[in-house]
Amino acid sequence: MTTGTMAIDTADPVLQTTFCVELVRQMRAFDTHGRLENKTNAELLDPFILTPERRREIPVVANPDTAILDRLNAFYNTIAAMIESECSLMASPVINLSAEGFGRALILVGKLVVMDRTLRDVHRFGFDSLSKMKDEADKILSVALERVGNHSDVAGL
Repeated sequence: MTTGTMAIDTADPVLQTTFCVELVRQMRAFDTHGRLENKTNAELLDPFILTPERRREIPVVANPDTAILDRLNAFYNTIAAMIESECSLMASPVINLSAEGFGRALILVGKLVVMDRTLRDVHRFGFDSLSKMKDEADKILSVALERVGNHSDVAGL
C-alpha cells in the first residue's frame, strides 16, 4: 500500500474516542522494536482505512503479512479490552488463521463465546473510514456485553 496521503483527518473527533485511544495503545504494544514510536495516533490508525484507491492496490489473492496480522490482532484485542473494562471479567481474543488469511476470530469471557467471526481475505482487512471502524467495534461490543449480561453464570466461570 502506498504511503501517499493519509485517509484520516488528524482533527477527526473519532480519534479521541475510547475505542481509538485503546486501539492506538494496542498498536504501540505490538511495536516491540520502537519503529512506530515517532508516529502520531492518526498515522498509526491510517493503515486500518482502505479507501477505494488503496483497495484497488491490494491484490485479490495474497497472504497476509505481519503488519496486517498486527492490525487484526490489535482490533480484536481492543474490543476484548473494552469488554473487560465494561463487565470486569477477563475477555480473551482467539484468532486462528491459515497462511492464506482464512479463519476465525473469537472473544471468550469465561466459558462464554461472546463474539465469533469468520475471517476471509485477511490481507484486505480494513474499513472505509475511521467512523465505520468504530461503528463496527461498537456493534460487536454491544452484542458481546448483551451476551455477558444474559449468560453471566457462564461468563463468570
